[in-house]
Amino acid sequence: MSFASLNLCDELLKAVAEQGYTIPTAIQIKAIPAVLSGRDVMAAAHTGTGKTASFTLPMVQLLSGGARPGALHVRALVLTPTRELAAQVSESVQNYSRHMNIRSTAVFGGVRIEPQIAALQEGVDVLVATPGRLLDLYGQGAINFDELEILVLDEADRMLDMGFIDDIRRIQILLPDKRQTLMFSATFSTEVKLLSEGMFNNPLLIEVAAENSTAPTIKQVIHPVDKERKSELLIDLIKKNKWHQVLVFSRTKKGADSLVSELESSGISAASIHANRTQYARTHALEDFRSGQVVALVATDIAARGLDVSQLPCVVNFDLPYVAEDYVHRIGRTGRAGTFGLAVSLVSEDEYKQLKSIEEVIGFQFERKIFRGFMPTEKAPISKFDDDEYGNFEPDTKPQLKPKSRRRGKPQRRRQ
Repeated sequence: MSFASLNLCDELLKAVAEQGYTIPTAIQIKAIPAVLSGRDVMAAAHTGTGKTASFTLPMVQLLSGGARPGALHVRALVLTPTRELAAQVSESVQNYSRHMNIRSTAVFGGVRIEPQIAALQEGVDVLVATPGRLLDLYGQGAINFDELEILVLDEADRMLDMGFIDDIRRIQILLPDKRQTLMFSATFSTEVKLLSEGMFNNPLLIEVAAENSTAPTIKQVIHPVDKERKSELLIDLIKKNKWHQVLVFSRTKKGADSLVSELESSGISAASIHANRTQYARTHALEDFRSGQVVALVATDIAARGLDVSQLPCVVNFDLPYVAEDYVHRIGRTGRAGTFGLAVSLVSEDEYKQLKSIEEVIGFQFERKIFRGFMPTEKAPISKFDDDEYGNFEPDTKPQLKPKSRRRGKPQRRRQ
């Protein structure tokens, strides 16, 4: 099936071709016609399956035939959980609408609000925003929702994890009742479904992947190692395997900065992105990583959500996440759009409980490899020795685990 078969206009087909896409993904095949028909849509698909284009393409086409927005007005609003994702979605809107008369912008915290107020003065067709900054702008009288036609909630599960439910409810009250509402998420948890109540008008539910599944294009392996030797092992892995681009996840901001210092001391170019860094610094670090000037980008979960690096070869979990579902989102940065990727987790003895939870969530047991010279002194999980190097691979069939009930902790609120 081609993009032309989805009833997209010639201007969008040209833009899609210029971006190098020829065949739509499963979520795009199902979602684009539904959105073009004007229906409300709730769509779930794992990371890297093309969710952003699933709503940006039909949204831009629907807006292209309407009247220009009035001063301070917005015709379509896209809510995202993080600054990076807001910037990424905004870039996608601009790329796809390059041959159409569509005005768009993004607003988020961490940068001066005055330029954002100025950008809204003449009105915009598409506004991509984080909840906190959007409410700040509304409070200053810089935005009007009377002409809103489309609302999109992107990464809805993550917005709830980050504690944005109250902000979303406040925003919902400000919007016209008559609108098209779209929700795109990696998973549809009970909390997400509760959030959706009262938001939609007979929505079409689209699911193209099992909940919390990981892409079969990602090779997943763990290295048992003592906690104090993790950075030493990571340095050896990067140098021995000649990794030129690796996204590393740290659990804390302090840990991310400390790891960057250790990597740079060993001669590996590195940078960090986390909530304490300015938006300029985060954007600059990501640009350097994409261009190859930075080999290792060390990120916390809150900063890395939504990062899209073309054909990223490797993701490393320096620390396992406390929330098992976050593992799926982390490794989803690699193995995207049909390419193969590698996900490595450095696991110390105190993380085995988290490891077990992750295996139960994704439904298979990881391949264990103890790297020569890094035998952990603490008790390790069942392991097998293997070659130090990573070569080409084909997706493996993993033994299924019996499903077990899981308890989820109450998420802490974090504003963007």
